[in-house]
Amino acid sequence: MDLKHIRNFSIIAHIDHGKSTLADRMLEITHTVPERLMRDQVLDSMELERERGITIKMQPVRMEYNLTPSPLPYQGEGGRRSGEVYVLNLIDTPGHVDFSYEVSRALKAVEGSILLVDSTQGAQAQTLTTLAMAREGGLKIIPVLSKIDSPLSRVSEIKEEVVKLLGCGAEEILLVSGHTGEGVENLLQEIIKRIPEPREDYSGEKSLRSLVFDFKYSNHRGVIVFVRILDGKVRKGESLVFAVSNEKFTALEVGTFSPEETPREYLSTGDIGYIVTGIKKPGIASVGDTITKFSNPLPALDGYMQPMPVVWASIFPEDADDFSELKLALGKLRLSDSSFSYEEESSGSLGKGFRLGFLGMLHLEIITERLKREFNLSLIITTPSIIYEVINNFGKREKIYSPHLFPDDGNIKTVFEPWVVAKIFTPVKYLGSIMQILYDHEAEIGETENFGDSSSQVSNRAILSVKMPLRELMRNFFDELKSISSGYGSISYELAEMREADVTRLDVLVADEVIPAFSKVISKKRVEIEAENSVLKLERLLPRQMFTLKIQGRALGRIISSRTLSGMKKDVTQHMYGGDITRKMKLREKQKKGKKKMKERGRVNISQDVFLKMMRSGE
Repeated sequence: MDLKHIRNFSIIAHIDHGKSTLADRMLEITHTVPERLMRDQVLDSMELERERGITIKMQPVRMEYNLTPSPLPYQGEGGRRSGEVYVLNLIDTPGHVDFSYEVSRALKAVEGSILLVDSTQGAQAQTLTTLAMAREGGLKIIPVLSKIDSPLSRVSEIKEEVVKLLGCGAEEILLVSGHTGEGVENLLQEIIKRIPEPREDYSGEKSLRSLVFDFKYSNHRGVIVFVRILDGKVRKGESLVFAVSNEKFTALEVGTFSPEETPREYLSTGDIGYIVTGIKKPGIASVGDTITKFSNPLPALDGYMQPMPVVWASIFPEDADDFSELKLALGKLRLSDSSFSYEEESSGSLGKGFRLGFLGMLHLEIITERLKREFNLSLIITTPSIIYEVINNFGKREKIYSPHLFPDDGNIKTVFEPWVVAKIFTPVKYLGSIMQILYDHEAEIGETENFGDSSSQVSNRAILSVKMPLRELMRNFFDELKSISSGYGSISYELAEMREADVTRLDVLVADEVIPAFSKVISKKRVEIEAENSVLKLERLLPRQMFTLKIQGRALGRIISSRTLSGMKKDVTQHMYGGDITRKMKLREKQKKGKKKMKERGRVNISQDVFLKMMRSGE
């Protein structure tokens, strides 16, 4: 295919702005997916994506669009077309801030992006974040308003918003409805007009330079890399090499996505497709690597920055015998999501497990849910935490990833924690309430910029710039913001500097034994509240034992909160009838001694269900 007939683009937007629905209509119009196989969210292949209605993994697809169609009906796949046929390579991307790394990888593989804005909600925080990433990559941006068929649509108001925020002309903004298909045909034509064709620095059969933007693992075929061919051509059976890992392999198959994997004779400059490597060793393929020909290697491409985990949690198998299965599952899962990291750790009460790093709370939730569903594992997940840098009394500086490893207050000289710079989008009428929760979450409030229609309560909106501790952002801030703004508020954030923190470790003790999974690092101002809440919650969730036990919250070197859980009672004399009362007294005394011994030596086995409910807020 001639380069002037290829267009590579992605769809970027805030979560739930209609990306997947718009992609469905494009697939229908271009006849990429036969009508009998069409369904909602075609590109969301994961059960979890379809269930939650969100995109988690980027998904490439190749479409062929006839710009000057023949009057004859379309003859189906393999049928002839007349007119000017263009290849449109689309990469559908996630919209949640936790998956920004997925978006950044997709943007490096394309020349342009559709920036989708919901005409019922307007521009959101993630809109600006993804726009900045696209502009930084030098991509051509096509602003598009979606859901124009909705009775809640406010096209003229939102158009003004987009013009002000993006600095574009009103005539550049296109209108579409993913639900009815209105405007989608025009959008495809505008993609061809506005997005530049791919360019190449090297050409010919002997050249190859391709960027690995994603990959997955197959038990039978090994690692399958998703590539954008920037220069040259690759065929099945050719000897290739990874530039970074310097691993040689033979291309077992090459092809494109329709959206399922479709083998082709070759891939050439401008194509987005896959290469089956046959490699089954872990650690060879990595996103951002360059694949080139072994016989004629070309210079490597820049690749990607490594993602920085911001949230950490420890994961342990409920059954210790499943440790090796969990290790295998994490290795396989990392081949489809390279943005989380993991390493082994052990705990006295929980056994052997892994400490995992995630890009956010939703990312943590998705990864743990995939481990349970795709690998049928029962897991214990500790309270999520962040990285703290601690300087001890001897001046030694160390990084603390897990709350139960956080030093006692007497051993700490200074603690540093990460802060974030955030932008909050909200209708102006909710600003007062949002200011209050920002104060509760220790935020520093910066400038406020108003935009939109001042006569409308919903479209008269503000962008609020704030700085706050990452610890507080994780403390249910997203849910509080959504609740207090009736769903209209949104937030995007990025890591900033490390600052001195006034925090301490809160331990929860059951029968005088610290439960590491319940330990957390919290602000000293909230010690009493958090200790009381944790103890009361565990008292409610923990089943009664054979002996009386105490549940305690300990911090700052003392017990902050305590509750007693009464033991189960059994009448050991119920089988006795008549006789001397001393017979019953002896049995009761024996029972009393047994209870005392059990209290001294007994251990409490906390079930998986209790662990999970303790981790969830609002349970």
